[in-house]
Amino acid sequence: MKKAIIIGSGIAGIASALRLKSIGYDVVVFENNNYPGGKLSSFKLGDYRFDAGPSLLTMPQYIDELFQLFDEDPIKYFKYEKKEISCKYFWEDNVILNAYSDKERFINEINKVLGVDKKVVSTYLNKAKKKYDLTKSVFLERSLHKVKTYFSVDLLKGIFNLFSFQINKTLHQVNSEELREPHLVQLFNRFATYNGSSPFKTPGMMTLIQHLEQEYGTYVSNKGMINIIDSLYELALRQNIKFKFNHLVSEILLDGKKAIGVKTNNQIFRSDIVISNMDVVPTYKKLLKTSYHPKKILNQERSSSALIFYWGIKKCFKNLELHNILFSKNYKEEFESIFKHSSIYKDPTVYINITSKDVISDAPKGCENWFVMINSPNNSGQDWDAIVKTVRSNIIKKINKVLDVNIEEKIEFEKIYTPLTIEKNTQSFLGSLYGSSSNNKMSAFLRHPNFSNDIQNLYFCGGSVHPGGGIPLCLLSAKIVSEIIKNK
Repeated sequence: MKKAIIIGSGIAGIASALRLKSIGYDVVVFENNNYPGGKLSSFKLGDYRFDAGPSLLTMPQYIDELFQLFDEDPIKYFKYEKKEISCKYFWEDNVILNAYSDKERFINEINKVLGVDKKVVSTYLNKAKKKYDLTKSVFLERSLHKVKTYFSVDLLKGIFNLFSFQINKTLHQVNSEELREPHLVQLFNRFATYNGSSPFKTPGMMTLIQHLEQEYGTYVSNKGMINIIDSLYELALRQNIKFKFNHLVSEILLDGKKAIGVKTNNQIFRSDIVISNMDVVPTYKKLLKTSYHPKKILNQERSSSALIFYWGIKKCFKNLELHNILFSKNYKEEFESIFKHSSIYKDPTVYINITSKDVISDAPKGCENWFVMINSPNNSGQDWDAIVKTVRSNIIKKINKVLDVNIEEKIEFEKIYTPLTIEKNTQSFLGSLYGSSSNNKMSAFLRHPNFSNDIQNLYFCGGSVHPGGGIPLCLLSAKIVSEIIKNK
């Protein structure tokens, strides 16, 4: 039986392990931490449990697929439900808007609350759908770095409709021209942050991100986001996939220009193929020090990061829907000096995600746990202690004003993640959440491929390579890798 080694047990690493096992490989996963999951992990503060990582799930069918590979019923292990309201948006001018999962209800809500003509919104969403339908099979489901990808009917359709992709305008320009209403422009601009980019730089093509959430809906797991990792990890164990935790891989072993295994804890492990689920930058800089480095790819602008405040809130005092998002205006004076090097903050807008959960025993009775996330630049030597102090104070003021509460007196437990924390915990270069940004029209083509052009039998999966970051794209990267290996 052929052997495969996977470096890293993030969701793409586990998914790759399962897919390779399904085509006959003996798989071993090496993980530096003492737990699986990478960015998608969990921790406790007192009696409060928190998901450390994504707070919302889209396109869960890609998780279901992994169980179906082994003829298992996913619902027995991973239960989730679609949300009626994806997000609830608050503004400081007292505007509140519900983003309903049902498209017609959402369009009606925008019309009712913001006064935007239904036809305007419907046209915008239909154009976004067209972009997605024309590009998904080429940009998301296949390797962009294989010649055969470019000899397909789907690509020809895309070329003939190139004018509709709006790649010569930024997302902000498209939103401003087509939607006009400031609240709605601001709302749809935020979807650029779903892949760590700036709405003022990323091309108008990225309206398709909003389409994904609207068309497919958002979901929550009955047992929290960590259940995604727990259920897939247990599936992997049932399939006799081996995991070696507390094993920091120090080198990818080469025989000439062929990957033959890894070195970890002064031990050598050999295999027929090696897949790195580690961020592509440290993969080259730490594990392939003497090999060729694709400098242009490795030097791309990195995605944004985040400041995250995990709060255990004593006593439930506000009936907040799961995964609320506050938009706070007039942040220019408070945040411009802190985030002046980040293009995300050219607009005086800060996005705050608050996840309030008391429905799955994640908090003591009558209490809530909050996940407060502020998009931030990645780490470039900032004084994060000083930034955290200032941001925390400003965020609390804004929450108190918008929700008419005194939140600080309710905070019983607190844990804070900065880009430094994220980099330390997950090996993500500079603490960027999505690898490279998508801040130019060629970014999709410039992401690192899912295989090495220079080293045989070396492959890559995860958010730092094609097709990008976020749970669905990480799972697709694993699918692409397995197809390349199966068909080689």
